[in-house]
Amino acid sequence: MTLIGILKRTFGALSGLLLLFAAQAAPLQAQEFEKNIMTGGPSGTYIQIGRNLSEVARSCDLTLNVVESAGSLENFLAVRNRRNTQFGIVQSDVLEYLRTFASDDPDVARAILGVRMAFPLYNEEVHILARKDITDLKGLAGKRVAIGTENSGTYLTASLVLDLAQINPAERVTINANDSLEALLAGQIDAFFYVAGAPASLFQSDRIDPAEYHLLGIDEPTLQAVYVPAQIEAGTYPFQQEAVDLVAVKAVLMTYEYQTARNNYHRTSCKAVSDIAYLLTSRFSRLQESGHPKWKQVDLADLPPGWDISACVNTGLAPDYSLTCRSDDTLGVEVDSLESEANAAYRAQICKVMGC
Repeated sequence: MTLIGILKRTFGALSGLLLLFAAQAAPLQAQEFEKNIMTGGPSGTYIQIGRNLSEVARSCDLTLNVVESAGSLENFLAVRNRRNTQFGIVQSDVLEYLRTFASDDPDVARAILGVRMAFPLYNEEVHILARKDITDLKGLAGKRVAIGTENSGTYLTASLVLDLAQINPAERVTINANDSLEALLAGQIDAFFYVAGAPASLFQSDRIDPAEYHLLGIDEPTLQAVYVPAQIEAGTYPFQQEAVDLVAVKAVLMTYEYQTARNNYHRTSCKAVSDIAYLLTSRFSRLQESGHPKWKQVDLADLPPGWDISACVNTGLAPDYSLTCRSDDTLGVEVDSLESEANAAYRAQICKVMGC
């Protein structure tokens, strides 16, 4: 099935999901309010970023559950339709594809309705681990190539990369990253795509023999024009002793535009989004120091075009917004009572986009 066919099938079932969302949006009963962030697989960067945010939330006695998922497409739909799911990490090329596709397809237009930007994150490198005899991207023609599961950002990116480069593998295998590695080592496939922020723990395995496998460079001008040129430095992974030039796509944190006048569920969800927005920006420097290395590459002012910013996020960035927090045992820092530099920078960028 083609990429467009997969997306149309996914969004074709949206009407039932929207009815479910409407039912879930009823006022909450008396119980602890649940907050979730959709991330990715157990060995990916998304889940580690989610865990860092969960640690920050825990420092203020807030529980943010980190949920594994197939990846960007599932995360996007979950923010739109899944109860108590305030956040999802999504690749920006998925967002761009959905926004473009929405102009001609009413199902997709309904799917993206209400989804908002929370924060830009970092660039994710497009890893292609291949047999050593495959020397470049064009060498994937006629080979068995794993491209991720259908609801993942890896699936969409891999499909676009192959189509833009006009490369036709003999088979496009739809399995997740962990299964892809096992299949490659067993000789069942010749290469696989995995979009993740380096260093990705999947590639730290000493089972990857440098005499047999390597990361493919991506230097095609067509792809460099669409994606961000990037480099994985030498020694990032045990099997990789030379720098690899490739491309990357930005990861972004998405949320939903909750309507505080609608009901208690929306009000409480909006408060949860505001709280996490406040904590992310007020402890941004600590996340960069103690979190996943990709936090060091986050530029909060680098907003992908075409997506509105959540009003609930904006509320959490107001200079007078505050939370009462205990000392942070995990990160070792109190919440700054003053507006942080990260908060100020992001709020200034929001004002450019939305007007303040």
